[in-house]
Amino acid sequence: MKTKTLLLFVVFSLLLLACHKNDDESECINPRTVIFFFPYSADMTLFFKRNINDIETAVQNGAFAHERLVVCISSTKNRADIIELRDNRRDTLFYYDNPDFTQSAALTQMLSDIITAVPAEKYSLVAGGHGTAWVPKDVKTLSKSFGGFYTKTGIENIAEAIRNAGIKMQYILFDGCFMSNVETVYALRNAADYIIGCPTEIMIKGIPYQSCAKFISGEEPDYGGFCRAFCDYYETFDTPCGTIAVTCSSELEALVEVMREINKVHPFDASILNDVQRLDGYKTPVFYDLGDYAAHLCKDEVLLTSFNAQLSRAVPYKAHTEYFFSEQSGKIKINAYSGLSVSPLTEENVKLGVEETEWWKATR
Repeated sequence: MKTKTLLLFVVFSLLLLACHKNDDESECINPRTVIFFFPYSADMTLFFKRNINDIETAVQNGAFAHERLVVCISSTKNRADIIELRDNRRDTLFYYDNPDFTQSAALTQMLSDIITAVPAEKYSLVAGGHGTAWVPKDVKTLSKSFGGFYTKTGIENIAEAIRNAGIKMQYILFDGCFMSNVETVYALRNAADYIIGCPTEIMIKGIPYQSCAKFISGEEPDYGGFCRAFCDYYETFDTPCGTIAVTCSSELEALVEVMREINKVHPFDASILNDVQRLDGYKTPVFYDLGDYAAHLCKDEVLLTSFNAQLSRAVPYKAHTEYFFSEQSGKIKINAYSGLSVSPLTEENVKLGVEETEWWKATR
C-alpha cells in the first residue's frame, strides 16, 4: 500500500509540474479557446483593429475569464499574425507569409496550428468580414461569399476546414452581413452547435463586443442575452438598425423535413414574393425572411403550424430593431422576422446557383 501511495504522489506531482512550468505559462488544456478570424480586407482592417480593442475592453470588464483568446489577423495581403490576448498584452504565437485563406487547406492549417498551440476542451470561432451567405465567392454581381476583398471563401470551405481540423465549434459567430441564412447554416450544421449571425446587412461597426462579449463567454453562453445586448446597442446607434439570430444546428434536419413536405404540396409561386419580407436592399432581392416565405407559400394551416414550431426550435434566440439598413436602399421596415433568411428559386437565385446548395437539395 505504501508503494502505491508513493507512486500516486509522484504521478500527481509530475502532473502539477507539467501544468505549471512557471507563473506566466500554463500548458494545461484549458476549458475553452475562442478563435477570432479577421482575414485581409483593405476597407475593414481599421475596424478589425477596433474590434480587437473592444474585445480587450470586454475582457477587462470580466468577459472570457476562463477562455484563452487567439486572434488571426491579416493586416496586409502578405502576412497573417496569430496573436494571443492575455494578461493585458498581445503575444504573437506565430505568423504566416502569404496565406491563402480562400482555400480550405490554409484554413485547416491555421485551425490545426492554433489547436496545437492553445489546446482546449471546446473551441468557438468568431469570423469577421464581408458576407453574402451561400452566394459563390466568384460571383461578381454580389461582392463576396465571406471574407475580404482578397480573401473570399465559400461556406463549404469553412465547413471542410473545421471538419478536417478534427473539431466541432461550440458556436460560430459571423461578424458580417447576411450570414444568418438557412442555406448557410445548414451547410455548417456539422461544424458548430450554434451559429450566430445577422440575416441582413450589419453596420461597419460590427458586433459591439464591449457590451455583447460577456454573454458568449463561460461554459454555457447566454445567447438570449447576447441578442438583447446587440439590439440594445443598435437601438441607440447613429443609424438605429440591427438584426441578430442564433441557430441551433441540431434542429435543422427536422426543419428540413417539414420544409420538404411544404414543397411537395405547394409548388413555388414567384408572385408571392411581392408580399414576403425582404431582407436585403438589392434591386433584385436574393434574401427573404424564411418564416414569412413559408407563411405565404403554405396554405395548409396544420403543416404551417408544424413548420413554425420547428423554426422556433431551430432559431431559439433572435432580436431586431424596427428597421434594417441596406447600403443600396437605406432603411427598410421589418414587418416579419424569423431570424433566418432564405433564397427562393427566383431567376436571379437560379443564376447564382441556389439549386447547388445543400438546403435546396435536402428540401426537395
